[in-house]
Amino acid sequence: MSDLEHRIRQSLEPVLELPDPRQRISAYHDMPYALFRYDPEDEFDLRKQVTLLETRLSQKGKRVRRISLAERLDAAMRLQHPLSEWFDVERQLGTDTLVETVHAVLSEGETTLVDLVASQLPAEGDPLRDVVFIVRTGALFPCYRTFSLLEQLKGRVHVPTVLFYPGDLDGAAGLRFMGVLDAEHNYRPKIF
Repeated sequence: MSDLEHRIRQSLEPVLELPDPRQRISAYHDMPYALFRYDPEDEFDLRKQVTLLETRLSQKGKRVRRISLAERLDAAMRLQHPLSEWFDVERQLGTDTLVETVHAVLSEGETTLVDLVASQLPAEGDPLRDVVFIVRTGALFPCYRTFSLLEQLKGRVHVPTVLFYPGDLDGAAGLRFMGVLDAEHNYRPKIF
């Protein structure tokens, strides 16, 4: 059993299968979510393990909803321009300008990433039965850091939610997105 599988099965899964996982997933009543950190190179193994976890939780009566940040990023960009135009922007203005522009679209546009994620949350979610997995977080690199997303979801998430985070742990509560960016030490959610 890999370390990734072990941590999912021994640390995360026992919490999510509880009748009411909210108190064990977070110390904050208005933030019933946590992070599951994994090494970025384990992305494909993580996807497999998340699918297996979803199956096991479903067999125990939980309803699991996945929200793909890759799909939300795609939706946000397509709301602004066809993807082919984004490639033209990169060719003409360079990668740095593209990264800044995508960040602006995700954080300041008419439909922000937070809005796009929140629209995918269960409308009438039952915190005793529903669980949300936020996956494909690495798709946001290097345009958008998840710290902003989690802070802005505060008060909008009502069911146990886990954001699967590709990065390195830096100290007890610091995370380095994709193992590259400077560590963010302000994460309040529990890190599995």
